[in-house]
Parts: sequence; C-alpha cells; structure tokens
Amino acid sequence: MKEKQIFCWLLGDVMIKYIKKDIMNNQPKILTFAASDPTGGAGIQADIMTQSSIGCYPLTVITGLTVQDTAGVYALQAIKPSFVEDQARAILDETEVSVIKCGLLSSENNIKVIAKIMRDYSEIPIIVDPIIASGRGDTLTNKRMMDLMKSDVFPQCELITPNVKEAAMYANLGDTVIDINLIHKLGGLLQDSGASNVLITGADNQPNDLVVKNILFGSAEPVQYEYERLSNQYHGSGCTLTSAISAFYALGLSLESAVAEAQDFVWQSLKHSLKIGKGQDIPNRFYWMNDEAQDDKTHH
Repeated sequence: MKEKQIFCWLLGDVMIKYIKKDIMNNQPKILTFAASDPTGGAGIQADIMTQSSIGCYPLTVITGLTVQDTAGVYALQAIKPSFVEDQARAILDETEVSVIKCGLLSSENNIKVIAKIMRDYSEIPIIVDPIIASGRGDTLTNKRMMDLMKSDVFPQCELITPNVKEAAMYANLGDTVIDINLIHKLGGLLQDSGASNVLITGADNQPNDLVVKNILFGSAEPVQYEYERLSNQYHGSGCTLTSAISAFYALGLSLESAVAEAQDFVWQSLKHSLKIGKGQDIPNRFYWMNDEAQDDKTHH
C-alpha cells in the first residue's frame, strides 16, 4: 500500500512537471522591435519584463542603443538596417510568432526595413507604440520618420497606441489645447491613416484632472476607460502598456479585452512603482510578486 502511494505521488509529480513543460513550450511568442534602455524603465527591457510577467515569451530585435537615465535620453544610436533585418528574419524563419510589437524604430531606414518585414509576414498582427519623444521631451522621431510610420507602418497595424500629444502630432495639429471632442477627431484621423484600431491615452493631457481618460477607437463606438490619476511621474508607462496589450492579445483575448486588461496591469505597475534613480519612477511589472500588492479595482 505504501509503495502504491509513493508511486502515485511520483506519477503526479511527473505529470505536473510535464504539464508545466508543455505550457512553457507553448507560450505565445511576441517579437518586439525596440531600442535598448539601460535603466530598464522603457525600451526593449520594459517589453521583456512586461511580456514575461503576463506569461508570454519575448523575442527581441534591437533597433537602437541609447544613453539615458530615469530623467531623460541623452543620445540615440540607430542599429544598421541590414543588421535589424537579419535579427528579425533569423527569428521569423524558425519561430512561430503570435504578435509583432513595435516601439522606437530609431531611424528612417529601419522603418522602411521593418515595414517590408511586416508585409512579408502579414498574417501576424502588429501593435505599435508610435513614440515621438521621451517623457522629458527629448525628440526621438523626426518628421520624415513620422511620415514613414503613417504611410508604411500604420496601414499594417492591428492597433496603435499614441498618447494625446503624439496623436495630435501625427495628425499634423502640433501643440494645441485638446479637449475630449478633439480627441475623438484625432482617433478618426489616425484610423484614416490606415490603423485598424487606435488607443489614445490621456495621462499626458490635462494633468490637473483627477481622472485619466483613455479612448479606444475601433470598428464600433469608441470605448472610454477612466483611471485614477497617480501622483508620480513614470518612465516607460507607454512601452509597458503596448507590450501588455500585445501579451494579453497573444494569449487569446479579444483586442478590446486585451486593452482593458493591459490598462489594469499598467495601473497596478505604476501604483507599485520602483525608485531606482533620481528621475522618474519605473513601472513595477512584477508587482504581483509582492504580498503587500493588492489589486485595487476601485480605480476605474
């Protein structure tokens, strides 16, 4: 009897290990094009942490190297386009990718190369964070790069996630006072650029409001999400959001559900943020590992 119990216990342990191994082998894989951020706050490091935390396997193509700290970006060196292409095709030629996520693409020629790769793998959904500047305002994307994003990348995207200022600049409105009616206009203009869905995030808009409003523009009526505005400044919230959407979408959620879950994930990451330097706080993508971190569902 004792031997049988031991055998059953061992069999159960083997089965659990087998099931865990099967889950790990079948994790959805996300291919991210982005620049490196040595602080881990934004860039490819933020993507890796976010996707891993949610349960996906991150694959990466480095588009640029930066000199930055938690206060801002001091230098950007784009990776040679042919090397960007070689990185991507080496992965895509052997690995089944569930979603392609794009952050900072770092140069005009990189955008052209990545757009061609997207066309060659058009069956893979694409989610893009159309970054223009750092949180401090350091310009990372010039006008020509923005034009290429609109003409070559946006029409291939399942979703783009600009903040209000980025949306206005991509719509050629520049710096202007933006109310809710204009945000709705911006959503339509960006959809006219070819993106199937547009999530405009509002943390950068009307900073004195106690509530942050994000709006998803898709095939149906726009969906508005409201979140309690947190008091700190954060480095990498946009990268975290777009990666979280990519991860939940890769796991099989509908796009609208992925957007909703990702915003909750980011809000919790910011609420339990990390202070690693003298500048902005870093999102804590593994907040759920802290026993003291309790989900607060009253924020939206």
